[in-house]
Amino acid sequence: MSMTSDPNRPAGLMAIEREMARQNADAIASFEAAKPLAATIAQSLRQTGRLLLLGMGGSHAVSRAVEPLYRSLGIDAVALPLSEQLGQPVPTSGKTVFVTSQSGESAEVLRWFAETGVAPDTFGLTLEGGSTLARTVPSLVGAGGTENAFAATRSLTVSFGLHLAILAALGDDPSAALARLEGGSTAQIDAAVKALSHVSSVVTSGRRLQGVAEAIALGLTELSRIPCFSLEGGQLRHGPMEMLGPRVGVVLFRGKDATAGLVAGMAVSACEAGSPVVVFDASGEKPIDGVTTISTGEAAGIAAIFALLPAAQRFMIAFAGERVADVGTPVRSTKITRSE
Repeated sequence: MSMTSDPNRPAGLMAIEREMARQNADAIASFEAAKPLAATIAQSLRQTGRLLLLGMGGSHAVSRAVEPLYRSLGIDAVALPLSEQLGQPVPTSGKTVFVTSQSGESAEVLRWFAETGVAPDTFGLTLEGGSTLARTVPSLVGAGGTENAFAATRSLTVSFGLHLAILAALGDDPSAALARLEGGSTAQIDAAVKALSHVSSVVTSGRRLQGVAEAIALGLTELSRIPCFSLEGGQLRHGPMEMLGPRVGVVLFRGKDATAGLVAGMAVSACEAGSPVVVFDASGEKPIDGVTTISTGEAAGIAAIFALLPAAQRFMIAFAGERVADVGTPVRSTKITRSE
């Protein structure tokens, strides 16, 4: 009997695994299908030079992860939670706006359009082609339909596939990222789960990969039901080091970029503070002493996201599996958040 059909395994967990099993193929298909509209979006970005990325939950984490990628192409990109934009808006005039929602039906998305109308240079990213979001503005629609499992996995990967199409239309070479999607991930995560087996909370952190850290912290919290949150590497330095110790796990994300040394420095400091430390590492640098390293080979930019995300997702699920009997079954949340 296959693992995913074992009747003793939680239905919610099996649902997540089904999503993950096809996420890379769906991301590649999404990239291909997105090309025509991505060219239009790229033209908007060239004209405005400014990008506001709006979303909630995992969608906001995706925006945070791609923020530096757009900035590196000369676009003034800022990601904000849509709830924050509703309550304390930054001006949108003269900007390209991306509204990301996997369902296209989140309460904030509906209120955003009800209150602001449809401004020019506004585009959607969603998994649901029939959604309010997709009907309201020109939208990139991810392949494979709505994600049904609780805790974002496939929706993250597919959303990054949509962004890959836009970045490629802006002139970024997608070949390394596509190779990562086509090759899959074989990184083993058992050592990371063991390293954090006795913690009662987790802080995830990164520098250029901070958005990935935020996505995984959200999933860890949703699935394990223990406090797991994310702090950008510099922010973790400025005071929160006080919380570190044997019961607080630290999970870091490092790619092959100019911030890799700062991530390594944090790994050493957190280890010295007594916290068990795991580094998901695409930097190609040698592992750090005293730290559990999950190496995914060398990758930069969006390719690093595709390199690190599958291993981090498997870790997230296994970590929760040690703590929760019915992994993937929400008790206080719903897949589509329809209230504010």
